[in-house]
Amino acid sequence: MQQPQQPQRPLAPSDLDLGSLALFLGFATTTAVQEDLAARGFGDLRMSHGYVFQHLIDAQPTVSDLAAKLDMTQQGASKAVAELERLGYVERIQDPLDARIRRVTLTRRGVEAVAAARSARAALEARLRRRSNPATFDTARTLLADLLDELGGTAAIQRRDVRPPR
Repeated sequence: MQQPQQPQRPLAPSDLDLGSLALFLGFATTTAVQEDLAARGFGDLRMSHGYVFQHLIDAQPTVSDLAAKLDMTQQGASKAVAELERLGYVERIQDPLDARIRRVTLTRRGVEAVAAARSARAALEARLRRRSNPATFDTARTLLADLLDELGGTAAIQRRDVRPPR
């Protein structure tokens, strides 16, 4: 006979380690931004699309380039690009120097989505800053940035080389 399960005691955020707190804050932030994007007409975007977008903001890579930057197979990158193409956020264009090469670029809708995401993130950050003591908020932000640097994450962000979790 199976023993009845004991109810788990509720877990408070203060019980979590810093990494878990930061992770869950990131998830909550992403959810809030996704909701804002949906309200602005970009409800078909997912968090994973952002990993592709980051490489299209200042460049027009090939699918092979994207695969390497995202540390995924060329087939996986091609599938992601095809989905974003179907949704109207990216297009493949001919390389001006070599007609055999196709480059991926943001469409006007893609550029608008990037602007909407940036606006949503800025509005959310302003809301959170107003909710707390602004000096404490700034200190927490600085601390998180310092800890990210300590763990070797700063360089990847500077290179726009943040990859999807595995």
